[in-house]
Amino acid sequence: MARVPDDLRWLFWDVELDELDPEAHADYILPRILEHGGLAEVRWAVERYGLERIHRFFRDVGHPELGERTRGFWRAVFKAENEAWASPPDWRKSKSVPWSA
Repeated sequence: MARVPDDLRWLFWDVELDELDPEAHADYILPRILEHGGLAEVRWAVERYGLERIHRFFRDVGHPELGERTRGFWRAVFKAENEAWASPPDWRKSKSVPWSA
């Protein structure tokens, strides 16, 4: 099984890095890297998954960890300003904290 590099351990502080399978857990790995990672981490993701897979992730998943700035950046990268992308859960769209209803 392929592994997530030890250099990325800081992004996955809450799980056992050795248990992460880059293919099986891509929808967990990608938002962490794309939202919180630096250039080196994003390069790894692009090399590992390819731009088409990352683009598909944005179209299909709509992960709550992804902020509007990150989504806007990748929309520009993919020239997808008018493309339908999966929406994050409603609590992410709110400016208020999720526990205040």
